[in-house]
Amino acid sequence: MSQSDSAPSDARSQQVAPVEPEEPELPKETPLPWKQIVPLVAMRLAEPINFTLILPFLYKMIEDFGVAETPKDISYYASMMFMSFSISQAMTVMYWGRLSDRIGRRPVLIAGLIGTLAVSILFGVCKTFPMALLVRLVAGVFAGNAAVMKSAMAEIADDTNRSRMMALLPLTWNVGSMLGSGVGGIFSNPAQQLPGLFGNNKLFIFFPYLLPCLIGSTVAAVGLVAGILNFKETLIRPTQPAPEANVGSTESSPLLAQPATTSAVPVKQNSIRSLLTPLVLRVMITNAFMCLAYTMCDQLYPIFAATDPRDGGLGLDPRSIGFSLGVEGIVVVYIQLVVYPRLERKYGVLYCYRRGLSFAIPYLVSMPFLSIIALHLQNQAGTSATSMLIEKIVMWTILMFLMTMRITSSVMAFTSINMMITNMAPTRADLGLMNGTQQLAMSMVRIFAPIVSGSLWSWSIKHSFPFPFNSHLVWMLSTVLIVIVLKLSYRIPESVNKFAADQPKPVAIAESDE
Repeated sequence: MSQSDSAPSDARSQQVAPVEPEEPELPKETPLPWKQIVPLVAMRLAEPINFTLILPFLYKMIEDFGVAETPKDISYYASMMFMSFSISQAMTVMYWGRLSDRIGRRPVLIAGLIGTLAVSILFGVCKTFPMALLVRLVAGVFAGNAAVMKSAMAEIADDTNRSRMMALLPLTWNVGSMLGSGVGGIFSNPAQQLPGLFGNNKLFIFFPYLLPCLIGSTVAAVGLVAGILNFKETLIRPTQPAPEANVGSTESSPLLAQPATTSAVPVKQNSIRSLLTPLVLRVMITNAFMCLAYTMCDQLYPIFAATDPRDGGLGLDPRSIGFSLGVEGIVVVYIQLVVYPRLERKYGVLYCYRRGLSFAIPYLVSMPFLSIIALHLQNQAGTSATSMLIEKIVMWTILMFLMTMRITSSVMAFTSINMMITNMAPTRADLGLMNGTQQLAMSMVRIFAPIVSGSLWSWSIKHSFPFPFNSHLVWMLSTVLIVIVLKLSYRIPESVNKFAADQPKPVAIAESDE
């Protein structure tokens, strides 16, 4: 065969050769607007610190009040403290969210911080259980900043950096929880725990839990100053012309840039009924069950940790409880800022949500078994110091591993559900109401979760029932709830991975007369 005959054949073979499509490159991430983020994080830090600093000493504080007939009843009164906070938060959180849609995020955040500062000091001077219960009730009224901050963070983000920026809020919560737990464990009852500094201080002898509350109120004051001086309003008024696209901007670019397709026509806010589509309701239901499971165990843990090992607890003192709650914050920064954004950008929010739920199951199943080691340690008191030290190291190693699993699960699950709720808001004008609705659902769950977990824990350790109706009961119930949520999550579509407010909206085209 001649070269002229083979040439066309070669050309045809080259034409039909399949060409593998190249994977599209992810858009370059927009630099984060730190001038807005820093004061927002400073304001956010006040709430978790003031919420969690009471956890290490709550058991001892209720014991000092003298309201519990036996130590086994303390969990019931502790659950009432948690429940009072959630009741008032549920009654006011949607009001704060909707108010921020009307008057702006900044004034609502400042009002919340002023309230947090005041009630933190008041809680430190409580001498009776009814007074402490009332202060917690008032504290819940000013706990609506979480929903407003999610709206503000979404408004200063774009599609390239939204996952990283939204991750900053739960990161701040987890770091604040770590710091708050440490503050509560180290500085509660300072006259006894730190006698060299406060042994003769009459104020802290009479109010043994005032010092950690003063530290918490100081953090709230710092956030308040940062908000007043440095935080700029993020809400774009419906009548205000929208700026140009944010993608590709720099730190010196406008913070509130929006897609170029946004119109200057006034945006009408949707009603709560129109926002609650079947998809939103489905996500809210999984959110509620997930929140129930996590809240029951998170608020039970300090009681479980302080309970005598003979009753199924760990027998830890306030300082050890604060350490166990605080040390997990060492890993949360890496998970929140590095691991989660990479996973979310590669696989999507829904994938991260499911993985987070999966991590919770081994933590919940394993945690109550630690009381076996704690009981053995208690029974071996006075024997070989070496063997006791080894057993204590083993117990704390397992405890820290489980707490790391807990924080990994919590970070991935709650960050993902927050992003899904934000992504489903049809317009930016609905972000406050959408996040407020989610916060309301979570607050409603948190009304019942503490009383359920506290009552079940008290009931289970008072009776000699076999597994799983013994001290494992609350942990096993939470495990079942997480399994249900994980199964329901597979009915959520992939559309929740996209920020709906920035997606092109269908436009009706009028027919021509021609």
